Amino acid sequence: MKILMVSWEYPPVIIGGLGRHVHHLATELVLAGHEVVVLSRRPTGTDPCTHPTTDEVTEGVRVIAAAQDPHEFTFGTDMMAWTLAMGHSMVRCGLTLRDWQPDLVHAHDWLVAHPAIALAEYFDVPLVSTIHATEAGRHSGWLSGQVSRQVHALESWLVHESDSLITCSASMREEIDALFGPGLAETTVIPNGIDTEGWPFAPRRPHTGPAELLYFGRLEYEKGVHDAIAALPRIRKTHPGTTLTIAGDGTQLDFLVEQARKHKVLKATRFVGRTDHSGLVELLHRADAAVLPSHYEPFGIVALEAAATGTPLVTSTAGGLGEAVIDGITGVSCAPRSVAGLADAVRRVLDDPAAAQRRAVAARERLTSDFAWPTVADNTSQVYLAAKRAERQPQPRRLIEERPLPDYG
Repeated sequence: MKILMVSWEYPPVIIGGLGRHVHHLATELVLAGHEVVVLSRRPTGTDPCTHPTTDEVTEGVRVIAAAQDPHEFTFGTDMMAWTLAMGHSMVRCGLTLRDWQPDLVHAHDWLVAHPAIALAEYFDVPLVSTIHATEAGRHSGWLSGQVSRQVHALESWLVHESDSLITCSASMREEIDALFGPGLAETTVIPNGIDTEGWPFAPRRPHTGPAELLYFGRLEYEKGVHDAIAALPRIRKTHPGTTLTIAGDGTQLDFLVEQARKHKVLKATRFVGRTDHSGLVELLHRADAAVLPSHYEPFGIVALEAAATGTPLVTSTAGGLGEAVIDGITGVSCAPRSVAGLADAVRRVLDDPAAAQRRAVAARERLTSDFAWPTVADNTSQVYLAAKRAERQPQPRRLIEERPLPDYG
């Protein structure tokens, strides 16, 4: 099959888990015999005059990276204008594919709604969309700001124009139905995958020193990192000297530093910023537990990455984390927003290292079956086939009425 993927992230442009997801899915589909073209973008700030659009084959995937224009817009202050400019560049690049006709277009999230919908209509092929998260979910159902309402509207447009939908968890599917239903195309749940080769497993080494906890990921409010900081004093009462390392960056860094100061654990909390892959693996191998206390989490790829390295998991049950981690079997879970519950869950891990090791081994073994990328790619290709064969009821396309040109004499 010929697949045109549209994503605002693709290596070397990586913002979060979406870029890694699209990269692994695209390369795995190529290994399965499909032709894949990924339409993405050049890094922010790229001058289209000095660094124009690139079109090259990497790992068997043809990657067309559009140079965004006009480059005066910035994502932080002009999000909608920036997104419109990016979409315009992607559409222009997509229209150059006259020698290659895709069988379908696969969109990843609202930022590419415009180019994905436009190109699906241009090529007259089905549109499959993976919804990785929603604006309402990220803000606990509140859409008070104008930009949030605009993002929500674009998400609604994308899901209603899609012929098939994919979510990474059952909870995410329920969220989509509640926000945008009824009348949506069929939604298929396909969990995110993990490449275990890139995350080497290491058994926990017994040590007599203070325990080390690790959070890694984006520093945003919905990730609940402030709950881990608030739980740290309670944990230190029974496990003196316990430290918390926070790896990542985001808008909440100053807030989190202030929270550490407020709870009198600033010296026990280490902010190391965004680390490279080898540095992150080293942190995971050293940690006694990876603490992921999200308030909102469509899936939680970081939980799989930690599990792959053998790091014992302590997670909330928010969204997809409640499906990715089986409490008592592959990790220890607690209710989101519960500082006391989080502290108790961490103590369960620290009090019984042998049980934590058994859960870590079980988590790693589960990755090689339920979350293997060949499985994810095969399940995704089945959605493609169904959409191509019109086994799912296609969403009605609006036809443009042909009108004669005006006669100006």
